[in-house]
Amino acid sequence: MRKLGVHCLGRLTEEEATFVPEMERWKVYLIARIYVAIFAATAIACWLMGSILPAMLIGLPSFYGAFLVIYFGLTQHAGLAEDVLDHRLNSRTVYMNPIFRFLYWNMNYHVEHHMFPMVPYHALPRLHEAIKGDCPTPYASTIEAYREILPALARQLKDPNYFVERTLPDPAKAVPYNHGAQFVAAG
Repeated sequence: MRKLGVHCLGRLTEEEATFVPEMERWKVYLIARIYVAIFAATAIACWLMGSILPAMLIGLPSFYGAFLVIYFGLTQHAGLAEDVLDHRLNSRTVYMNPIFRFLYWNMNYHVEHHMFPMVPYHALPRLHEAIKGDCPTPYASTIEAYREILPALARQLKDPNYFVERTLPDPAKAVPYNHGAQFVAAG
């Protein structure tokens, strides 16, 4: 909110001034002013209606839902290897309950999403079933994933080269992954 106010007043922070080109700064200020106008209109609508419903639809979702972005997002790659070509080794598939899967648009099937990015979100569970024999064991829950993630992140503070090593099932190690065409043709 502080940065929004600064931008609305036509200023940038010292750090932002180093990378936002002079000719593009007006866009930052304009967008900030539009956001402030939307928030002000929402506050006025709340006051006129005598209800917080407008705020529950505009603005408040960022406050009461933003923690889920972080909670789910960390399960994707945190603590895993970087710069690895095989997405099965740098992504996690985490089983979630139907409500979380809906809110997260099935991105809990993250290995599958990275391997086949053109598969729509609604088909990711079927894709998972089709290729799970060639992928590392999925995590049973977000809690199980965090039992691995938190110690890995703590260790990475001391040793930036550390990462959790994912293992592939034996048949998957022998040959490069090539089963996607079957799923796409059948899907």
